[in-house]
Amino acid sequence: MIVVAGSPAEGPVELLLARAAELGIEVVLLDEEQAPDWQLEVSVERGRATAHALHRGNRVDLSEATGLYLRLTSPRLAGVRPDPLREARRLASVALLASWSDVAPLRVANRPRAMGSNTSKPYQAALIRAHGFGVPETVLTSDPEAVRAFRARHGRVIYKSASGVRSIVRELSGPRLDDLERVRALPTQFQHLLTGVNVRVHVVGTEVHACEVDSATIDYRYADGGPSAGMRAVELPAALRDRCVALSQALDLPLAGIDLHRDRDGQWWCFEVNPSPAYNCFEEPTGLPIARALARWLAGRAAA
Repeated sequence: MIVVAGSPAEGPVELLLARAAELGIEVVLLDEEQAPDWQLEVSVERGRATAHALHRGNRVDLSEATGLYLRLTSPRLAGVRPDPLREARRLASVALLASWSDVAPLRVANRPRAMGSNTSKPYQAALIRAHGFGVPETVLTSDPEAVRAFRARHGRVIYKSASGVRSIVRELSGPRLDDLERVRALPTQFQHLLTGVNVRVHVVGTEVHACEVDSATIDYRYADGGPSAGMRAVELPAALRDRCVALSQALDLPLAGIDLHRDRDGQWWCFEVNPSPAYNCFEEPTGLPIARALARWLAGRAAA
């Protein structure tokens, strides 16, 4: 039995549920949209934390599961004002589940404490560099003159958020150069722009699934009105594959979305490690068996 906590209408959860069904793996689904009604109980006895939840009218011991997948995205209905009492119950239920998952005696993808490394991209970049990956030269600053000097040194520079909040990666050019005074109010991360090929790597346990991304935009997640990114499955060099697994293990992220880049000289760089990757966006166009690998890992089954 595995436990899946998230919204079944959300891509990664939907795909995992489908693959688990194909593999005959029993799933206890904690639908996040129904979090106010979870009736979750956590207790600690003799140093072991256990959790029970109401599922289909039955009280289920979640601690008996082999694995837990967390994909908590705080879903909201557009234009609907949440009921304050139910919202309070939702927040309490999600917080209790997240707290238990940090110490749960089973496989977890991923524990919240481990996912925290991505809340500071400069901090995570230091960890990435410590594990042998190249990281683009970076400056995090609220000084416009420091940004101008950095751009003068590198020629082409991008900017993005320094936190775990998603932002669109863009080049610092054109009108944005005239807006640099705005960084005085918000420290911003700037990096040397690399040219080459983006490669997204998904690590599941010790399995590695990689795909090249062909895009005309700097941030391939956003087409800016142009054609969407093309993707194709690729095999990484063995040493690089092993380094990706070692990095995910060091970060305690058995499910990791690693953003790599191969420059025109063949050198590999790493931008960041996503602790809650929307892997379905890469599996669907390439056929990479990421969700199947995750279902097997959560169930404690060996790779096929």
